[in-house]
Amino acid sequence: MSAHDHSFRTIDGKELPLASFAGKPVLVVNVASYCGFTPQYSDLQRLHESHGPRGLVVLGVPCNDFGAQEPRAEGEIAKFCDSMYGVRFPLTAKVSTQGVGAHPFYRWIASQAGEGALPKWNFHKYLIGPDGALVEGWPSRVRPAGREIVDAVEAALG
Repeated sequence: MSAHDHSFRTIDGKELPLASFAGKPVLVVNVASYCGFTPQYSDLQRLHESHGPRGLVVLGVPCNDFGAQEPRAEGEIAKFCDSMYGVRFPLTAKVSTQGVGAHPFYRWIASQAGEGALPKWNFHKYLIGPDGALVEGWPSRVRPAGREIVDAVEAALG
């Protein structure tokens, strides 16, 4: 099983199979509007602009699991991301990353790297390789535009 076996719904309700990104690295980030890390949307958008043309997919996954920091409905989330950060990368419908209600993608992460690899807060990042394998994960404090993530993205892009 790989990440490509999972699907999300887009923020506007369409099916989004991760298999549609086969051959491309995907940076999956659980996001929230009312978090101290919310300004990372700017870094994610810059990464999308700088590496998207080379194949990187940045995927924002709204989540209300941590501190109830994403209480908005999907339409409001999309408007917020557009107006505040100019987000042009895809966003999913809101999901849970934790417990029995966790989205299957996050249960797969736990099966690959252990429960300790699951997000502990908003803006946890996972890099999925072009083959659908989990490459690496980073906690909230690691900035998307930092060397650690950019170097891993560059390596995944080949």
